[in-house]
Amino acid sequence: MKRNILIFSLLCAAVLAFGQAKKPTIMVVPSDRWCNANGYVTTYDNQGTETVIPDYTRALQNDLHLRLAIAKINALMAEREFPLKDLEQTLKMIAQQTAEDNLVQSKNSGYSLAESPIDKLLRVAKADIIIDLDWSISTQGPKRTLTYIMAGKDAYTGMQIADGTGTSQPSFSADPIVLLEEAVLSRIDNFNYSLQRHFEDMAANGRPVALEIRVFDNGSGVDLETFFGDQDLTEVIDGWMDNNTVMGRYSKMDGSEYVLRYEQVRIPLYAPNGAAMDTDRFARQLRTLLRKEPFNLPVKIMNRGLGRCVLVIGEQ
Repeated sequence: MKRNILIFSLLCAAVLAFGQAKKPTIMVVPSDRWCNANGYVTTYDNQGTETVIPDYTRALQNDLHLRLAIAKINALMAEREFPLKDLEQTLKMIAQQTAEDNLVQSKNSGYSLAESPIDKLLRVAKADIIIDLDWSISTQGPKRTLTYIMAGKDAYTGMQIADGTGTSQPSFSADPIVLLEEAVLSRIDNFNYSLQRHFEDMAANGRPVALEIRVFDNGSGVDLETFFGDQDLTEVIDGWMDNNTVMGRYSKMDGSEYVLRYEQVRIPLYAPNGAAMDTDRFARQLRTLLRKEPFNLPVKIMNRGLGRCVLVIGEQ
């Protein structure tokens, strides 16, 4: 009897712990294909190369079905207690910040906060997972069916971590949102399980990001091979990475006197004070070290989206 009570107690504790487990923050966006098919794209100059990207703002302003579809998926995720970031509200925040960001540049070399509009969206939203939503409607006589695709992607790396597809039953309903809900409901829990499993892996093993260290030639004579005591600057940075990544996990992809590149840098999901950790916050910790004695180095941080930062030594 006591053994059965113990087993029951352990099962209850496990269920309670799962229910209280932190969940990833979600943002739902229309897929690139949907934006292209409906004419909601724009171009921007990516360092001399014309790049075509989705125009989410125009899509939300002009397509009521898109707004309703995002609201419906948001509602289904909220029912399952996933924290949400709203695409429309995030875009409004970015619009307010754009004028200020355009004025931010290096005092010396003119480096700017060079980010694509999509990178900026992800950085401002700071969602853990982006859900790309796509759908199309086919008609057979008076009946309509809706086929959808949802792709869950890690917002920091772009890696796809979950997918869901489905088709509604043929219906006389003219409301695509009703058809979307019907098609999604039968598969959303398996989809969410994949999202949660990925998030729990990151909680245990760290979130993979990328970090790059560059040296600006400002005549100081300091580069990544300059010695401070018995270690050169590269060894100092390597040692800091050993101590501040999760289980010392990172890959050093390139190293020279002027450039260091690290990939698969596993950073903790949360800082010691409980605040969410992102690549920018992680890079600022390294900048703090390099600004102190015995280094006293000016360091500038440039964000390259949510999952990549560049630290420029010799820049303010």
